Amino acid sequence: RPFTPSRSSTFTRPAYSRTNTSSSYQASTDVPQPPPPKRANTSGLPHPPTRTNTFTGKYQQHHRAEIPENGTLIQYFEWHLSDDHKHWNRLRDDAANLKDIGVTMVWVPPPTKACGPSDVGYAAYDLWDLGEFDQKNTIPTKYGTKAELQEAIIACRNNDISVIADAVMNHKLGADETECFKVVEVARDNTTHEISGEQEITAWTKFTFPGRGDKYSDFKWYYNHFTGVDFDAGNNREGIFRILGHGKYWATNVDDENGNFDYLMGADVDTAHPDVVADLKKWAVWLVEELGLAGLRLDALKHIDAYFVHDLLEHVRYMTGLGEGLFSVGEYWKASLEDLESYLDVHHWKLSLFDVPLHFNFVEAARKGRDYDIRKIFDGTLVQKHPMQAVTFVNNHDTQPGESLESFVEHWFQPLAYALILLRRDGYPCLFYGDLYGMGGPHPVEAHSAPAIRNIAKVRHYFSYGDQDDYFDHPTTVAWFRHGTTDPQHIKENPHAAVGCIVILCTSDAGSKFIWVGGERAGEEWVDVAGGRREVVTIGEDGWVEVWANGGSVSVWVRRAEAEQVFDWVCDVVQDNDEEKEGEGTEGGKC
Repeated sequence: RPFTPSRSSTFTRPAYSRTNTSSSYQASTDVPQPPPPKRANTSGLPHPPTRTNTFTGKYQQHHRAEIPENGTLIQYFEWHLSDDHKHWNRLRDDAANLKDIGVTMVWVPPPTKACGPSDVGYAAYDLWDLGEFDQKNTIPTKYGTKAELQEAIIACRNNDISVIADAVMNHKLGADETECFKVVEVARDNTTHEISGEQEITAWTKFTFPGRGDKYSDFKWYYNHFTGVDFDAGNNREGIFRILGHGKYWATNVDDENGNFDYLMGADVDTAHPDVVADLKKWAVWLVEELGLAGLRLDALKHIDAYFVHDLLEHVRYMTGLGEGLFSVGEYWKASLEDLESYLDVHHWKLSLFDVPLHFNFVEAARKGRDYDIRKIFDGTLVQKHPMQAVTFVNNHDTQPGESLESFVEHWFQPLAYALILLRRDGYPCLFYGDLYGMGGPHPVEAHSAPAIRNIAKVRHYFSYGDQDDYFDHPTTVAWFRHGTTDPQHIKENPHAAVGCIVILCTSDAGSKFIWVGGERAGEEWVDVAGGRREVVTIGEDGWVEVWANGGSVSVWVRRAEAEQVFDWVCDVVQDNDEEKEGEGTEGGKC
C-alpha cells in the first residue's frame, strides 16, 4: 500500500443532499447543500504518495491479452425478463448505447432451447436448438429466434462489442419419454449416503428431440447418460436417486458440499460417459463457430467434473483456432478464495472466475453501512490476489431478490460498489442488466442507481487509466487517484485517457480527502461527474486538492474541460457555481 497523506479527515455536516439513503443513517434532502470549506494550507503535508505501480504502454488487466484495457462486460439479462421472445431484438437495438458507456463484451443468457417457452434457459432441453425448431411448444426461445440472435450479435460486433453465451451442461430437463431403470435413493444433505436399497423407478430421461431430428447432431440421450434424477414419475415421488450401472457414480472432481455436489437438478449429466463427452465437445465448438462467439460463460461449475471442463475448453480452443484468445468465465459459487484457487489450478489459470468473495463483501458493507470498515473491502477476494483471473460484479440474476442465491447489494451502495470494480486498476468488471434496466417478477426492483452506474461506466471508458494511488486510511472514507495513461497511441485514440480521475467514497457522513495530483496540474478545475457534488475544485500550486463525497455516496472528479465534453449535463450542474464566481469577480467555466 502506498504512503498516504496524514491530512485526511471526514466531516459531519448539518445536512447534505443525496439520491439514496441507507438504513444506517438518514439524510436531510430539503435543506440546501452548504458550500465546502475553503481549501486549507497544505504546504506542510507529506510528500506525494508512492504510486501503486509504474509502467510504460498499456497495462494488461486480464490474463487474456485480447481483452481491451478497461474492457467492460455486461450480463445482458435478469431472471424475470418478459417472455415476449423479443430480447434479442432489444440487444440489437441497444448495442450502440452499450458502446457509448464503454461496454466491450456482452454475456447473453442461455441461447438454447429450454423445457418451456418462458424458461430462463437454465432448464436445458436441447443444446442444438437455438430457437430454430418447433419444440416444447415454441420455435423461439424465451429471447427470440436463432436468426434474431445472429442479428443481435452482428449489431454488437458493428459496435466493437464481442459476445459470449451462457453454456448449461450440468443437467437436462423436459425429456420426451420416460424409462425404467435401477437406482438407490440418497440423502439430500449427503449424496454419498444411501438411504434405500436398490430399486427400480420410472423417470423422464429419454431425449429424442422430435422437432429437430438429426440436424446438427444425431445423438439421443437415455438414462445411462445421466448419474441421477430427482423425481420418480411412476410413484409421483420426489427425492435424489443415483442411477446404477457398471462403473457409474457421482463425478469425483466436484465441490464437496453435501458430501458430493455433483447433483444439482433434473437429469444430471454424466460427464464420464464417452458418448456424452463427445457430443458436448462437438456442441461447444459448433456453438462458438455458429454464432461467432468470443467465448463462453460456464454455468454451475461446482457440480461438473473440473477435468471434463478443462478438456472441453482445450478442445474448443484448438478446434476453433481461437487458442488462448477464447474467453471463458466460470460460475463457481463459493466465497472461499482457497476453493477458487484450487479450481483455477485444474485449468492452469487459463480460466476466469466470478469474484464471489468480493460480492459478499459488498453485501456485508451495504448491510452494515457506517459500521463496516471499507478499507477491508478487498480482503480475501480474487481480484486482490489474482486480478488477471477475476471477473468482478455487484449483482446478478441469481442474487436478485427472490432468487435461489439471493444476496442483493442494496441500492444506496451500488454506485460505490460499481466504482470499486469499474474505476480501479485491477479486474474485469461485469455490469448487471437488472441494475441498469430494473427487474421484474414477484419482487420487482426499479433501477434507482442506473444513472450513477452509467456515469461511472463512462468514466472507466474515458478517464480511468494509468497508475493508481490509494488513500485507504479511514474506515468510512477512502479514495484513489488514477494518473491517466502515458501511452501515446492510447492518447491518440482517446485523448481523455491522459486526464485520469479521483474517486472518493463515503459509507457514513460526508467526508473529504486531500489528494496529490502533481504540480503540473496546478490551477486546473475539476468537477464531480457521479455523486452530485456541485462545486468546482481547483488544484493548488503545490499539486494538492481537497475533494468531497456526500454521505453514503461516491464522487468521481475529472478535469472540467474534458468532463464537459463527455457529459452534456456537467455545464448545467456547475452553472450556479460559475455564477457565484462571477459575482466574486472570478471568471467562470466555458460552457
